[in-house]
Amino acid sequence: MPTFEYQALTSSGRLMTGTIEASSPEQAREQLSEMPLTVNTLEKAPPPKPKTPVGRNEFLLFNQQLAALTQAGIPLERGLRELAADTGTGSMGKLIAEIADELEAGGSIEQAFEGRRKHFPPLYGQILKAGVETGRLSEMLTSLNRHLEITGQTRRIIFEAMCYPLVVLTLAALVITFLFLVVVPQFEQVFGEFDVTLPLVTNIILAIPQHVIPFWLIVAGAVLLFIVVAVVSSSFPAGRRFNESIYLVFPVFGRVYHSSLMARMADALALLIGAACDMPTALRLAANAAGSEKLKREAEMIAAQLEKGANILEAGQFCRIIPRLFLYSIQLGAQRNELQDNLYGLTEMYTQQVRCHQAKLQVLLMPVMLIIVGLLMAFCIVALFLPMVKMIEALGG
Repeated sequence: MPTFEYQALTSSGRLMTGTIEASSPEQAREQLSEMPLTVNTLEKAPPPKPKTPVGRNEFLLFNQQLAALTQAGIPLERGLRELAADTGTGSMGKLIAEIADELEAGGSIEQAFEGRRKHFPPLYGQILKAGVETGRLSEMLTSLNRHLEITGQTRRIIFEAMCYPLVVLTLAALVITFLFLVVVPQFEQVFGEFDVTLPLVTNIILAIPQHVIPFWLIVAGAVLLFIVVAVVSSSFPAGRRFNESIYLVFPVFGRVYHSSLMARMADALALLIGAACDMPTALRLAANAAGSEKLKREAEMIAAQLEKGANILEAGQFCRIIPRLFLYSIQLGAQRNELQDNLYGLTEMYTQQVRCHQAKLQVLLMPVMLIIVGLLMAFCIVALFLPMVKMIEALGG
């Protein structure tokens, strides 16, 4: 459907600009007059530029500022207008100003942010709507900040858990490559000056340098192929579920990944329950916020069963990603009217598990890699020095 740019006057005489979707200019004018707005100019908008989401740090700062303004008693529309004028990024300021214009024209908060869901997190519009309706906007924004910080923290831990093995493996590969390309050929020249029969292990070590470069080319090709497959499979849900299955089977790292998902899920769920969302809706949105296709599928199945009248333990009996303890804690919290506290407790528990598994990964990996590299180097040293006895005997003779 075409998009039209307009300039119009509000009922109070304030000049307003924006865009509207309509099948024709006449329909656009009719929609604007119903708002009610008096149209000055109306033109077909140029093709939109590709949309990019707001950066995580930029959004976190914006949300913290908005929470501070609403806590001071400033209305949401006025707070957004002030932030639009104050922000240092032109695109961000324009985006906030557009939202403020839409709210001042009578649009709803949820619709304003839903229309810009490529820019903002999926929960944001509903959180703001719930905060305004319940009079707890500042509290909801502060809770959202906490959720974003926990999400960022668990993602950083995942990133560190992935980078650490790669760094260790890269260093080990460099040491071994240097050994075979620089050190071993020197011994081969020395052995060639003596007429001695070399042991089998020595011949094996001397033959390896000829195959080091082809070996690393094959490894590089395999890594490149893996990256291409991962990127392509990440472009559709079934592929993302397959990638997650791979992540989850890795020792220790799989536990880091799973615990981080559950920490984000629990915190988002607590936030949504605090925003007065019903449990099925909260489960769907929280799983979506966690960013896991497997989690989204299980949450959708549980939500569908809850809407049919089942309790959450019965609804989640088929789950493999969502633990039984997680569901039991939700049911117990709902029965005792302590659901949000229980969910925050689960968030803290899973966050601690992430840290614990990450520390275990780092503690285990370094000794294992050192032992492997040490054994390989010891094997090379023994193989290279075994012929020395025969060489000394030859020199003595």
